[in-house]
Order: sequence, then structure tokens, then C-alpha cells
Amino acid sequence: MHYPIYRPRRMRKTGSLRRMIRETKLSRDDLVMPLFVCPGERVREEISSMRGNFQLSVDELAAEVKEIDALGIPAIILFGIPETKDAVGSEAYAADGTVQRALRAIKSEKLGLTVITDVCLCEYTDHGHCGVVEREGESFTVDNEATLELLAKTAVSHAEAGADMVAPSDMMDGRVGAIRAALDKADHQDISIMAYAAKYASAFYGPFRDAAECAPQFGDRSAYQMDPPNSDEAMREIALDIEEGADIVMVKPALAYLDVIYRAKQEFGYPVAAYSVSGEFAMVEAAAERGWIDEKRVVIELLTSIKRAGADIILTYWAKDACKWLAETPAG
Repeated sequence: MHYPIYRPRRMRKTGSLRRMIRETKLSRDDLVMPLFVCPGERVREEISSMRGNFQLSVDELAAEVKEIDALGIPAIILFGIPETKDAVGSEAYAADGTVQRALRAIKSEKLGLTVITDVCLCEYTDHGHCGVVEREGESFTVDNEATLELLAKTAVSHAEAGADMVAPSDMMDGRVGAIRAALDKADHQDISIMAYAAKYASAFYGPFRDAAECAPQFGDRSAYQMDPPNSDEAMREIALDIEEGADIVMVKPALAYLDVIYRAKQEFGYPVAAYSVSGEFAMVEAAAERGWIDEKRVVIELLTSIKRAGADIILTYWAKDACKWLAETPAG
């Protein structure tokens, strides 16, 4: 029997037809908006390398969160900047810390969105590393067990202040298990964990470190964050976090690690988050500002590629813009 030749162009003839058969559909439900909370009052300071993103004091946060909720974005993730920093990041787990006060303020608004908190010490330590540091001259190590105790305290303090989900980003061994045990012991069994399971020692974090004021004061984070060439190791990291009780696993960054996102979804079938990080954002914005690219089209294409790779959740600084663009007439 003779079959007619398949001509794919027939299925691309009109915008409506292309939308009908589109395999990957990006929506506002996929997005999480990161927010940076700082001390003080009436602070709304735009981050120089991240257009449209701000350091916000707690009193300025309510309006921002209400806008995000009104757009239909389902979740935010909070990063805190403390009043003061010390060697053990004590404001990370203080009852009156920046994030804890922000959580109480947000929850008082009785909005419908999910509030996630980043759990790490790097924003709160005077040395900028993600845990308790033991230093000798120019060399240093991070005390894994001492750090686990402080991360668990931080997660519990966030839960008690109103967090719906905690997201450990430190890359210490055993942190998910320690946090899960601490949350359960404190009667917070309903608080879920989104683990930064495969977080790479990436060069794409520069603008974030300005925004969160958390650049390392010596050395770098290569001894505890993942080596960029490795993907098999990422699968082992993800498997460990799932075994310890992670509800969602994250790959960070997103764009340079689409293969890792794909493998994570294929091998584990767990909800997968991907963090489209500050360097990705800044590169696109810089090119768009110069007129070299069409910002809207490029952003939607990039975010769609992350979802196509297997991400169920995308943390992105474009969340508000993307939500508005997606609500416009669908692109052909």
C-alpha cells in the first residue's frame, strides 16, 4: 500500500494549528518568583544587574507579594539579608530574623500563594560560606555536622513563622534527612522540602551574590557544590535527597544543565524544579537592552526549553513578566 508523504509544514500553517499540537505548554502555574528581603523600612532598591528585581524591606514586601498573587503565580521563594552577620549565621535561625518577620507579614495577608524559604547560611555568615567554617591560613573546610544542626534550626524557625515549604541550598551531606527529622520532631510534618539536590559550583551566580550580599570572602564553594562537568554524580545526589525525604528535587542552574534536568525527570519521576539563575537573567537583559534580541520571545523560549527538558517548577526572575506575556494573545 502506498502512503502519502508526511509533510510536517502542513501542521505549521497557522498560529491556531500550531497551538493545538504544541507538545510543551508553559503556564503561570510553572513559575516561582524569588524575592530578596532586607532590613530597614521603606526600602525598595533595584538590583543593578537584575532589572525589575529589588531588595525589599518587610513593610514594602506586602505590595509586591499581593501583585504576584494577583497575577496568579502560585509561589514565591524568600532570601533574607540580615541586620548583622557572624561566623555561624545566627540571624538565619533567629525568631526575629528578616525572613521570619517577612513570613509573618506575608501570612497576615491571607493570600493563596505558597511561601517557600531558602535554607542556607551563606547570606548570614560574615565569611559568606554556606556553613560553619574551620580555617587555617588560606585553607578552610566546612564542618558538615555542625552545619546540619544550624540548618535544621533554620528550617524549624521558618516553619514556625509560617513557611509552607523549605528549600535547603547548602549542599551539605545529609541535610535533607536532618531537616526532615527536625521538622517532624517539632510537629511540622506537613512542611514540604524542595531540595537543591544538584546545585553546581557555577559561574552564573554573580548577580545573585550582589542581590543577597553573600559572596564568599575567601576561597570558593567548589568543595561542597557540584563540579559542572558531572551528571552521573547529580543522579546520586538526587537519589540521596529523595531517600532522605525530599518532596521536590531541584537542578541549579537551569539553562546550562538541561541534560541534568532531563535525566532527573526520566530516572526518578519526582517533581523536578529548575532554577533559572541570575546570570541567565542578566545576560538576556543586557542583550535585550542593546536591541540585539527580542526579550519577550527569548525569555518565553528559554523558559519553555526548561519545561521541555522535564522541569515541573521553574524559579525565575522573569516570573512576573512571563506571566503577563503568557496572558497576552498566544504567539503563533
